[in-house]
Amino acid sequence: MSGRRVFVSGVGGELGTLVATMLEAEDWVGELVGIDVDPPRRRLIRTTYHRIHPDDHDHIVSTIVDFDPHVLVHVGVWEPNARATPRQAALLTDMAATSIIGAAAECPALEHIVVRSGIEIYGRGAGALTRPTERATTQPTSEWGRTVAEIEQTATRVAERVGVNVGTLRLAPVIGPHVPSPLGRLLRLPAVPFSALTDPAFAVIEDTDAACAIVAAARVGLDRPVNVVASGAITALQASRRGNRLPVPIAGPPWAAARAASYLLGAPIPDHVLETLQRGRLADNSAMKPLLGLVPQSDTRTVIDRLYRWPTVIRQPARAPAA
Repeated sequence: MSGRRVFVSGVGGELGTLVATMLEAEDWVGELVGIDVDPPRRRLIRTTYHRIHPDDHDHIVSTIVDFDPHVLVHVGVWEPNARATPRQAALLTDMAATSIIGAAAECPALEHIVVRSGIEIYGRGAGALTRPTERATTQPTSEWGRTVAEIEQTATRVAERVGVNVGTLRLAPVIGPHVPSPLGRLLRLPAVPFSALTDPAFAVIEDTDAACAIVAAARVGLDRPVNVVASGAITALQASRRGNRLPVPIAGPPWAAARAASYLLGAPIPDHVLETLQRGRLADNSAMKPLLGLVPQSDTRTVIDRLYRWPTVIRQPARAPAA
């Protein structure tokens, strides 16, 4: 296993940078190469970084084929209203997946593909399981859910064509100090909307735990989907109270006004986050330990408590120029 060449997409995002940092410490990893439209969030020691936009198909393909990785770790996805609008996020994610995973199929050394997905893939339609396992039918009911479903399908088709394993990490909403999470931004507002009719429970995953799971999947050669979810659950009302926010009960048509107000306050509510507030978002995480050899270090309530302890950005007026 030593000396494996590993390629990481999305290395400029907080999660991708964490993954690359952890891979650098793995003794089975040899050369590391990463790409993204943005540079890494921290200094990487062994990773060679290439700044490439997702629409530069030819550059992406040549970079990957020239490197000829043994393992492809695809973290380069854009959650709606995280770093891009929903339309931009879907376009960027599709372009990246098509170019990166497609290029990997041309690499003779390729042995394994790991892709980031999400528990939104299960959907929250009528009759949907409250806490689905990996064996549950995938019926996404949000734009983000459909996007991660397409990523999984693309990776599976390529893996079957070239005869390699593919492991998919179905992450709960990722929360971390520097993660651009639309759910995290919403919960940090002074006033937090919640469903007055149901106030359903949801779970999250801390960014460090998510990165550990991705690295473990690459290490063990995961060949199936696995839910990556912190233990426990919380509701929007409970979260707002733990963070000393003003809880605002919403039901029916007023949700449109709540979304508009949240947008103006800098925390847009995409449809998958609205679905979380109205119908909840849980998944069974019992397969993590047997498949990946780990369990999340932080439960959902601990992650939310840490969310509220992050410092608030304080804007300082510009200094007057010296005479």
